[in-house]
Amino acid sequence: MLSCKEATHVMSAAHERELGLRERIALRLHLLMCMGCRNYDRQMEFLHKACAHMTERSISDAPPDP
Repeated sequence: MLSCKEATHVMSAAHERELGLRERIALRLHLLMCMGCRNYDRQMEFLHKACAHMTERSISDAPPDP
């Protein structure tokens, strides 16, 4: 069973790489039992999407290269 600290590391890693089967299962089990980590996971997903949106927006708003 993952601790909350380990779970947050795995959640962060999931944004950078594909998780292995053991990591995915351990994280899902932890998230089933831990409301705090479920909230953290939702917040991380929101921030990840918001940053991606802002990056796309800043690229589309940039002036064309001369």
